[in-house]
Amino acid sequence: MTAPVREERREARPDVEEMAPGILRIQLPIQLPGLGHVNCYAMEDANGIALIDPGLPGPRTRFELKKKLKSAGLSIDRVHTVVVTHSHPDHFGQAASIRKATGATVITHRSFRTFLDPTAEDDETDIETAPLTSDQLEKATVAASRDAEVNPGPLSETTPWGGSPYSLPRSRRIKYRMMRMAAGRFMPIPEPTRRVDDQDTISLAGRDFFAVHTPGHTIDHLCLYDPTHGVMISGDHVLPTITPHISGLGATVDPLQDFFTSLDRMATFDDVSMVLPAHGLDFSDLGGRAEGIKRHHFERLDTLREASDTLGMATVSDYMRTLFRERSWGSMAESETYAHLEHLRLLGEARVDESGSELRYAIS
Repeated sequence: MTAPVREERREARPDVEEMAPGILRIQLPIQLPGLGHVNCYAMEDANGIALIDPGLPGPRTRFELKKKLKSAGLSIDRVHTVVVTHSHPDHFGQAASIRKATGATVITHRSFRTFLDPTAEDDETDIETAPLTSDQLEKATVAASRDAEVNPGPLSETTPWGGSPYSLPRSRRIKYRMMRMAAGRFMPIPEPTRRVDDQDTISLAGRDFFAVHTPGHTIDHLCLYDPTHGVMISGDHVLPTITPHISGLGATVDPLQDFFTSLDRMATFDDVSMVLPAHGLDFSDLGGRAEGIKRHHFERLDTLREASDTLGMATVSDYMRTLFRERSWGSMAESETYAHLEHLRLLGEARVDESGSELRYAIS
């Protein structure tokens, strides 16, 4: 029997739906590994419209967003606020172009940064971009080839755990180079006009939401809590049927522990009756789902412990092959495996051998 398609992987729904008083859900199409849409939430007040996570950059997403807003009797020209839950392009992509067009305020967590920052995480996602002219494409191709020799990029540098570096395919290097060349014209980089901290108030649609900083998936991840209606807009932090990527290449010492701590916070919002995630459908049991995600990672830690009995002192790549199915092997799987191994090391359960070209771990 074929397994049902997970909610987060389904194509975008055509209709705009009111999920809670004054909160509309607009599903925008995306084509990223394991995802078929991103949820943009729209709220109207007397001054215009606020949007949360307005989708990928590029004209196709903008067309779809304008069309769906219009179907709900709203105009993108009236957007006065854009809230971005975190620094991945399916969430921030339209923010800068909307600000340029309407002067909208762009709100993020204080630590927000985008993947166009050369020090940011590279999650290997395919980003929708506007087409370049043949002359621009030729210049980008030459520049990408030169960059490959001079500055090959984060995935071709040695990883913290050593081993063979990951080199981006030439086509992807060209695409990233084109994106950077075109940033000012086709895909303006979002520059937040307001950066918030945990528990700051954000006024949207005539009521107060509270910023809930939830690092783990990214260091800058932000949820929005509406105590009046018992709503949590959870971004990628708590999703209905899948778990977000936890990268070992983040800016903190133990991103997995950061994620656990952020998940534990969800149980404290016991008045939340509706969770609005960035992918998939709404659900009600915030604390229960957060605990389920923790159990998933605890099981992964147990898998690593059991694997160590057989592998002994082994590389991150060796452990990755026990933790992930072959179809998922690669840089992201290694990064998440590294995050789990480092978590165990910091707990005192794993020891690491740094004497060779690759880190090797054993779990006691």
